[in-house]
Amino acid sequence: MSEQPVHTTDVAIIGAGPVGLFAVFECGMLKMKTHVVDALDMAGGQCAALYPEKPIYDIPGYPKVGALELIENLQAQAAPFNPVYHLGQRVEKLVRQDDGWLELETAKGTRIRAKAVILAAGVGAFGPNKPPLARIDEFENKGVHYFVSRREDFRGKRVAIAGGGDSALDWTLSLADVAARVMVIHRRDKFRGAPDTVAKVMDLARDGKIDLVTPYQLEALEGEPGALKHVVLKDLDGNVRKLEADALLAFFGLAMNLGPIAGWGLALHKGNIAVEAATLATSVPGIFAIGDIADYPGKLKLILQGFAEAAMAAHAAHKLVHPGEVLHFEYSTTKGVPG
Repeated sequence: MSEQPVHTTDVAIIGAGPVGLFAVFECGMLKMKTHVVDALDMAGGQCAALYPEKPIYDIPGYPKVGALELIENLQAQAAPFNPVYHLGQRVEKLVRQDDGWLELETAKGTRIRAKAVILAAGVGAFGPNKPPLARIDEFENKGVHYFVSRREDFRGKRVAIAGGGDSALDWTLSLADVAARVMVIHRRDKFRGAPDTVAKVMDLARDGKIDLVTPYQLEALEGEPGALKHVVLKDLDGNVRKLEADALLAFFGLAMNLGPIAGWGLALHKGNIAVEAATLATSVPGIFAIGDIADYPGKLKLILQGFAEAAMAAHAAHKLVHPGEVLHFEYSTTKGVPG
């Protein structure tokens, strides 16, 4: 098999969440080309994977904006600068070449050479904590789901939701008027969600609009591969209950870690990447970190702060991409964007 060609760009951005997408725009405004890599097969990071239809209230200029709408707008904002996306690929290696360029390689063999790298990897690699059920892999994405992209996918279906935290309760409220039936499974009678959310769920149960199935735990799945029929439960006394269900939404939290990033020689602090507050530079020259993965005194893990960090990192990277070139800062209202 022939080796894949090496892509060359000014800045490689690792992470296609909201902060990574805005970094594309900021780099573009400074005439820097970008390639974007993300382990998920879609842009948007946690906004797209975990809560695409939930509203966000702290984006300046938007009293309320849906997470997916925000991602779509950020992609449209970045589009004039023609970023190249490499989605569904996790970066495994990042090394500095003898000529000073940084080269990264993904698990699929994609290689990208860049003069600077911006890490916008959120919390790092993340994936669902899966319940230890036999045959669960036969039903994944065909009956068993760990994330919800569109609630319309569950219209008219019998949906079992397992979990007692905010994700389980939020989707219970969202799907209650879409699904044919919503059944909430939890090992305890008490839930861990926000008090107001818990109260709303209890009201739905009291009105007979959803079923609370407690205290039970998942025991088994029944059906043909790709066609879930029953979710089997068991309580602490060993009593078994079987629910007819077309879909199981399993919300048991996420397993999060830096993955290969932890082995790249970057200075870490409490599981995040330590950076200089003024430039977002890491301990490795040419590599910057922004968003939730970056740590410095006074850091706030807010999308809006990540947006500011994207601008600061882009300006710092400009010195590496265009050495010796004086950067004349201009406001977007004066400079405009490509047509």
